[in-house]
Amino acid sequence: MKTFIQKYNSRSPIQLIRLLLLVLLVALLSSCEKALEPDYPDFLLSEEALFENAATVNAAIANIYSGLRDSSPLSGGVDGIGVLLGLYADELNYYRENAPIDNAFYNHTVLPNNTAVGNFWNSSYSLIYSANKILEGLEDAPLEAEERNGFMGEALFLRAYLHFYLAQLFGDVPYIITTDYTENASVSRMPLTEVYQMMEADLLAAKNLLPAMETSGERLRVSKGVASAMLARLYLHTHQWEKAVAESTAVITEGTYAMQPDLNLVFLKESPSTIWQLKPEFEGSGTKEGETLIFDFGPPSLYSLTNSFIADFETGDLRKEAWTRELTDGSQSWYHPYKYEQNYYGGSSTEYSILFRLAEQYLIRAEAAMQLGNLQEARNDLNVIRLRAGLEPTAAGTQEEVREELQNQWRYEFFTEQGQRWFNLKRTGSANEILAPIKPGWKATDVLFPLPANELILNPNLNPQNPGY
Repeated sequence: MKTFIQKYNSRSPIQLIRLLLLVLLVALLSSCEKALEPDYPDFLLSEEALFENAATVNAAIANIYSGLRDSSPLSGGVDGIGVLLGLYADELNYYRENAPIDNAFYNHTVLPNNTAVGNFWNSSYSLIYSANKILEGLEDAPLEAEERNGFMGEALFLRAYLHFYLAQLFGDVPYIITTDYTENASVSRMPLTEVYQMMEADLLAAKNLLPAMETSGERLRVSKGVASAMLARLYLHTHQWEKAVAESTAVITEGTYAMQPDLNLVFLKESPSTIWQLKPEFEGSGTKEGETLIFDFGPPSLYSLTNSFIADFETGDLRKEAWTRELTDGSQSWYHPYKYEQNYYGGSSTEYSILFRLAEQYLIRAEAAMQLGNLQEARNDLNVIRLRAGLEPTAAGTQEEVREELQNQWRYEFFTEQGQRWFNLKRTGSANEILAPIKPGWKATDVLFPLPANELILNPNLNPQNPGY
């Protein structure tokens, strides 16, 4: 596979200069101070040159992927939901006292002026704006149908994907499908059920347009398989059990992906179980997750896995040895996540940040089967996860026992991955039961975050604020 530069290095110097200028324009299009009311000059909003050829459209799409990795809620760094929702739930301890933003998540004292909450909102809508800009520009772009369809599929998927996390974090939110800033400046929140309907429509359209195989060779771009995986996740959250089974089965049986039997290899960039991942910005760098969560001596300066999380590992679970690491100062021990092991700059990047992997599809199918009363099918899929972890087949017999086993496997398979633990507690109605005894600041209304205070000032139509704030 040729790199971007290799593919276009035969162009004339003037063409290359023009292309680089357009790439810079793409970067400008994705950065806005007020995400729902961007203050762009008219010539940027109507720029046609961006859509003259596939190279510049590709650069625009690539810029959204970069934004996901670097600044969105999906970033694996300190401002991402993997860390902050790990603190918010019961996965991570926090050790820095003079850090009010992180402590607010850890202690459940988040307020509408919390800058991390503001970044969840603004970075997501900024990238959604970029996706909409691409969709609008592609309507009349002089591209081959296959190229146009692929780009449209990616943009539709990314729009739905970002709205999914906004809905999980804030509940009722605007579903933005235009770049018309006069319309977006006064938009109202949409009921969650309608948000999910819009999301489903975008994902189904994306699935029809996307290629069966993504083009990078490293699973860095979305494909039909990624769209099916996201649809399965959406259907699980919306209790559409039959559809969840159908989409997860499509991913499991498609043939492109396979469970990696060795736990130590699951998070390497070549893992066959990876459905979609994001490459570090610089070759040789580790993932943001590795850079953020690994520490090499105690006591930790920022984060460690909670004692209860470590204590609750089932005896014989190989994930404890493979995916966590213990450090001690001689009198006390701490554990950190060790799914990603590269936290340094080396000769090459051995790991990429995984957003979807096959194990989730087995758990989605198992949970949907359980809800439909197909307990043996649920146990079969649970055992795929358990046996890989070195555990015996599940002894769960009743539906309630299968439900409890599912909760455990979600917890230990996906800890510190994009807030999965928090979203599963919220989705299953377990957040109050689990967190009230261990989080003194917990309130039942904490299942939703506050809308950023500044957004309510800029657009009063977003009122009312979420309960509890």
